[in-house]
Amino acid sequence: MASHVVGYPRMGPKRELKFALESFWDGKTSASALEVVAKELRASIWKQMVAAGVKLIPSNTFSYYDQVLDTTAMLGAVPPRYGFAGGEIGFDTYFSMARGNATLPAMEMTKWFDTNYHYIVPELGPEIKFAYSSHKAVAEYKEAKELGIDTVPVLVGPVSYLLLSKPAKGVAKTFNLLSLLGSILPIYKQVVSELKAAGATWVQFDEPSLVMDLEAHQLEAFSKAYSYLEASSLGVNLLVETYFADIPVETYKTITSLKGISAIGFDLIRGTKTLDLIKEIGFPSDKILFAGVVDGRNIWANDLAASLTVLESLESIVGKDKLVVSTSCSLLHTAVDLENETKLDSEIKSWLAFAAQKLIEVDALAKALAGQKDEAFFGVNASAQASRRTSPRVTNEAVQKAAAALKTSDHRRATPVNIRLEQQQKKLNLPILPTTTIGSFPQTVELRRVRREYKINKISEEEYVSSIKEEIAKVVKLQEDLDIDVLVHGEPERNDMVEYFGEQLQGFAFTVNGWVQSYGSRCVKPPVIYGDVSRPKPMTVFWSKMAQSMTARPMKGMLTGPVTILNWSFVRNDQPRSETCMQIALAIKDEVEDLEAGGIQVIQIDEAALREGLPLRKAEHAYYLDWAVHGFRITNCGVQDTTQIHTHMCYSNFNDIIHSIIDMDADVITIENSRSDEKLLSVFREGVKYGAGIGPGVYDIHSPRIPSLEEIADRISKMLAVLETNILWVNPDCGLKTRKYTEVVPALTNVVAAAKLLRAQLASAK
Repeated sequence: MASHVVGYPRMGPKRELKFALESFWDGKTSASALEVVAKELRASIWKQMVAAGVKLIPSNTFSYYDQVLDTTAMLGAVPPRYGFAGGEIGFDTYFSMARGNATLPAMEMTKWFDTNYHYIVPELGPEIKFAYSSHKAVAEYKEAKELGIDTVPVLVGPVSYLLLSKPAKGVAKTFNLLSLLGSILPIYKQVVSELKAAGATWVQFDEPSLVMDLEAHQLEAFSKAYSYLEASSLGVNLLVETYFADIPVETYKTITSLKGISAIGFDLIRGTKTLDLIKEIGFPSDKILFAGVVDGRNIWANDLAASLTVLESLESIVGKDKLVVSTSCSLLHTAVDLENETKLDSEIKSWLAFAAQKLIEVDALAKALAGQKDEAFFGVNASAQASRRTSPRVTNEAVQKAAAALKTSDHRRATPVNIRLEQQQKKLNLPILPTTTIGSFPQTVELRRVRREYKINKISEEEYVSSIKEEIAKVVKLQEDLDIDVLVHGEPERNDMVEYFGEQLQGFAFTVNGWVQSYGSRCVKPPVIYGDVSRPKPMTVFWSKMAQSMTARPMKGMLTGPVTILNWSFVRNDQPRSETCMQIALAIKDEVEDLEAGGIQVIQIDEAALREGLPLRKAEHAYYLDWAVHGFRITNCGVQDTTQIHTHMCYSNFNDIIHSIIDMDADVITIENSRSDEKLLSVFREGVKYGAGIGPGVYDIHSPRIPSLEEIADRISKMLAVLETNILWVNPDCGLKTRKYTEVVPALTNVVAAAKLLRAQLASAK
């Protein structure tokens, strides 16, 4: 019985690729040094899969930045502004598209379906000339083969690539991106032909768009694409891989009838209804079913007995030689190796499986299905499952009772937002177009050293508090010197906007090396929510009060909202996510009210990941948005009208949930805007009325590029064309944690200068 993995984390168990990339970007190491690290990582991953017993091992899932950007490079679809003259795309062009450079902005970045991974959005139009410009897929296949390892090269499928793209600037928004399918298929055909010539017997096409609500012409595009590729793939098995949700009925019928493919992969963790379709409709006898029964999105150990039952039921439908055991999606979305977690509680550790352990689970299930069941391994797994179900540390009856009681109210603030804003303005006395930042300031090497040394008891609490206080004072003075209106303390005490809170909440566990790629070299370390959540004591009040005492200007209290904590954690899978969210909301509510009692007049509750958690199918949107928005309102329903509640959202498509954003009833929302061609503003041009304060970002903090005063002023002017002057705020897109002070200071100088310029123009116009 064959085993397969959809994809694997690329950063390395100790984030080796992250550090190599950042060293290269900083000019400290050469391109060849970066390539050496990358090659060593690829080799170690392939060898690890061989050792784990995986039979169908993926290649070309490694990336220096993003797999969609890699596909853009393969197709030569470089936006003209980067001056690409043809040939093989090198690091200069590749990283300019990803990150921008001194003179050019980066391409847009947005969330990969409903994950916390971000991809670089292709910019396409009718005039684009595609050309085979990156031979990475073939090169990596040959690289593995030189090691004696035959792999399954993985490509982002042609239809999903186009559906994930956007019309380039200047191209009509109504442009049919699928009209370009005939132009890119010859390049895909050439890649498959080269892989076949190199010895490949399988090629995997990732087509996650198949789980979306598709129209008839979109489904037809899949039929067209794989019929075309069939001619070039004689002797090569084409696998179409789907993941992240159920397959709709009509889509299932379409893809199972495709003539040009040999196999189809399904996510049977998030797509349990697909299992019903297979049982009800059947599965074609000429195809192989890749059953994604090992969760690629979470870190809980697989219930091997339950998965084996599912596999046996599938085997009875498709036949013994037509079933492959696989992961539900790429393991990119989970942590790398549980063996590196030497400090994790032993009981909780027994409940977990990271990517390396999931390889072993896949192999164990494949062998069990083939009649070679490892009874000892299955027995240990069964014991761990039972331990988790019965452990007293998982359940807190008081928390469950409090969360259940929330269903009796919608937790709205009694006073309408327009009246609240008037009362807040009397107290805060802010200018028009008030300036602020989103929360974090650059985290220097010295600052990270202080936190690390405090954590290992190398410095005392007194020394730690003194160092953090000094850093806060520096950030406060800098903001005052820049003349920013509403200040932040810079978050020097925080490692991560979710982990910091999780470390202080009950029901959470933490890893040392459980890193997951978010975008580029940026990694996050999601906490593990294993039980009921509660807040034993205040988490941020001490630092916020300290920062407010250093200035007469308003100082924002900075919190992460319940939906974002939920969506950016590895969440328990033994109760509905909505119930866990309500528990977190109650904990944040306590913190909000303690901040207000401590004299903090402006409190920001970040919900950066609210849009990210939106289900992929429209029929499920309303239910999710109802409980997610309710969770946010719970956090601040008890504050006074004069306390100003901010929220922040980043890198997602917001236009389709704007009414839910309004329903959150925040006083001010700051939101990503600058990197996405200001498409957020289109929703207001189309007539949506927004009465609360709003700050669409004017400075893309994910790029080292420093925007000019004129550029920022132009962005503000565009906002003023569709938004009322008295509700508009001026701010960056996101927190400044990942930037350097040499970038941040001139950029914020221009942000404030642009706001003042527009204020002067508005005053003179009166």
